[in-house]
Amino acid sequence: MPKVELEPHKKGDYFVDYEDKVFEDVKAEPGQKALVTFHTVAFEGSIGLVNILTATRLLRKGYETSILLYGPGVTLGLQRGFPKIGDEAFPGHLVYGERLTKFMGEGGKVYACRFALQALYGHGEPSLIPGIIPISPLDVLDIQLIHNREGAFMVHSWTL
Repeated sequence: MPKVELEPHKKGDYFVDYEDKVFEDVKAEPGQKALVTFHTVAFEGSIGLVNILTATRLLRKGYETSILLYGPGVTLGLQRGFPKIGDEAFPGHLVYGERLTKFMGEGGKVYACRFALQALYGHGEPSLIPGIIPISPLDVLDIQLIHNREGAFMVHSWTL
């Protein structure tokens, strides 16, 4: 068996050169928009959190950024907690709400489909995190068409 002669990594070590940026740091031009759509279930994978972080980064780059929660994506916009709303049952339990609230606090808009909210997941508008805008299921396509018409940058994610 070969002997490992390297010292173990320790806190503060680097694994990669994180300062080496290959591409220019793109910023939005005045009036540019972005839309990030989620069709994913909360806690079923990382894409929900990754999309919120991506939307926040777009917002900070100057894009007028909106998030669309539809289908199972509305589950990311629900108030959570246990035993009471707002109580964190385990580390990370409230991360979606915290990140969406931060995103909205920085000027981003979040929309949630009323059909998915009620018909699919049995929730009403009072279940949404404050600040999320409920929309008609007919608006799910139109928000995307409007953003397309305006030349917006769009990120669409589906998980099953």
